[in-house]
Amino acid sequence: MRSWRSTHNLLAVSANTQETAINTEQTLDASMLVDMSAMANLEPRRESNADELSGNEEPDAIYDLGNLATIPLPFAKAQPQHLAFIFAYALGTVSTAGAGTGGYEHTITPISGDVDAYRSVPSFTAAFRYGETVLKRLFASMFIDNFTATFARDDWIKIEAQAKGTGKITTNITEETLAALDNVTSITLDSNGVEGATAGARLDNMQRIRVALAAGTWTEVAYSAVSAASPAVLTITSAGGGGDSKSYKLLYIPTEAGWMTFPARISETPLRVSEVTFKLGGTWDGTDFNGGRELNAEVNSIAWTFNNNLDVTFGLGAGGAYANRCFRSGRTQVLKLDREFRNYILQNHIDENDDFGVEILSEGAIYDSPHKYQSRIVFPKVGVISAPISVSGKVVAEAGDMLVMEDSTYGSVITKTKNMQATYAA
Repeated sequence: MRSWRSTHNLLAVSANTQETAINTEQTLDASMLVDMSAMANLEPRRESNADELSGNEEPDAIYDLGNLATIPLPFAKAQPQHLAFIFAYALGTVSTAGAGTGGYEHTITPISGDVDAYRSVPSFTAAFRYGETVLKRLFASMFIDNFTATFARDDWIKIEAQAKGTGKITTNITEETLAALDNVTSITLDSNGVEGATAGARLDNMQRIRVALAAGTWTEVAYSAVSAASPAVLTITSAGGGGDSKSYKLLYIPTEAGWMTFPARISETPLRVSEVTFKLGGTWDGTDFNGGRELNAEVNSIAWTFNNNLDVTFGLGAGGAYANRCFRSGRTQVLKLDREFRNYILQNHIDENDDFGVEILSEGAIYDSPHKYQSRIVFPKVGVISAPISVSGKVVAEAGDMLVMEDSTYGSVITKTKNMQATYAA
């Protein structure tokens, strides 16, 4: 039986290699363990003729302006690979070096300028499986528009990103139109086989058969078997006609190949906030984070929000089906610190109106001593915008809103992720 359970959904991406050009699909290399709430969707752009003189009180036509696409990427138990993937495609510049036997350190920083005339940040290809056997879509040119990485007390590190796409897709479903008599009990496809190793699976992958018995009217046709041959032979219930030639439309999943087989999932241990070190007030020298004060037990949560403010548009030459340009209007970043009000540190930074560095170091299991799976995030220049004091439960609390600024030497943020994957967005 065809399964439409959300537990059977799957997401795969081209994490290791970015697309060579916009709307040019890249090879999928990793399936991603996103939260079950994630769902890839097209965003149809449709307009009616309600504002035109049609002679009718209400609209009587809809214009097709193509599609855009969105994919939420929530990782409730973030692994280093998830962070590296999001950072690589959101920030845009990646440098990788060896880090122990079989390990690598990926230094990822914001891109200066644009990738090319059509892309401000690199694009990746994604594929989504809806249920187990209902539908698969391949999405070209997805871009990380924004993300929030959250480090909350007694929890996993979480990161939730939003990807925007041009709307160019390929599906594993086809609709074929054939001519056959209206009283036949079998139809042979033009050239395709139907996906499925068993008779039951092939029957499930045949989704609809219709026949045009009268002009403009399509009548559903029952079907009971699909052969393993290529082209496949379909056993149907006769439409009961007198032997006239009619048009049949058949909606089905052809024998799958290529991108329709999803790559294996990479397994890494999720990172816990209890293994995070947070330093505020230090200085980054390009290699090390010097000085600063480590905040630990008083911290309830830290949240880093990054936004590329991407605009995906249909430029000249795009054609009608999907967009051909993704432009970054200007990235913005903020840090939010929720902590118990145990000292006057943040308030003093507001008084002084100064700037300082911040480091968030997340460490996991050792993969080659002393190298650990880890994510290191450094903000060389941060300033406190506000830090209102309040009561939280039975303690005095403070919420620090910090603006991430661009340092003239080191930029706005440097991320260094260690794991055993050789590349990201290469």
